[in-house]
Amino acid sequence: MGEDFSDLVDAGTEIAVRVTPKASRNKVVREEDILRVYVTVVPEGGKANAAVQKLLAKELGVAKSRLILVRGATARDKVFRLD
Repeated sequence: MGEDFSDLVDAGTEIAVRVTPKASRNKVVREEDILRVYVTVVPEGGKANAAVQKLLAKELGVAKSRLILVRGATARDKVFRLD
């Protein structure tokens, strides 16, 4: 893991992300008040959302079941809540 995202690991925290699908590799980068999440999968049938959830959970060190997609299921800008 590269960056430290431990400040985001509190129950109830809402995490704003901007997703880039079909990227060359999976990674998470912090940019000011938003996280940029790059995933290699295509955005169809919820595949990209699942990949973002899995990658984000891994970077935060939490179970992916604790990350709930609150807003942006079909948009590039999404908000996840940590339960």
